[in-house]
Amino acid sequence: MSLAPFPHPAGPAPVCTCAPPAPLAPGPAGGGELDGAAGRFGPTHALILLIAVLGLGTGLFLAGTELETVFALLGGCGAIGAATLTAAGGGRRLMSLLVEAAVRSGASK
Repeated sequence: MSLAPFPHPAGPAPVCTCAPPAPLAPGPAGGGELDGAAGRFGPTHALILLIAVLGLGTGLFLAGTELETVFALLGGCGAIGAATLTAAGGGRRLMSLLVEAAVRSGASK
């Protein structure tokens, strides 16, 4: 096996004949959307997340991590995921209430 660089063709590269992608349809905020179901969280997504969380928790436990630590890590991941889905799903009002409650509880300590 040689470590020499791959041979390059002589002369200019051929022109790309690929068609450009179709423009996206305007969405409610003026951005593009592929279709109505592309941004929705459905049962398939929930099943994938459930399997990922169960697999991660099992892997951490089998690696010798304490059970309390596993629950804390998975709970933190779930909280981050829920906050991300809430913010991305347009639940800004709910998100602002949660942030306000967290700030108030942190300030009262």
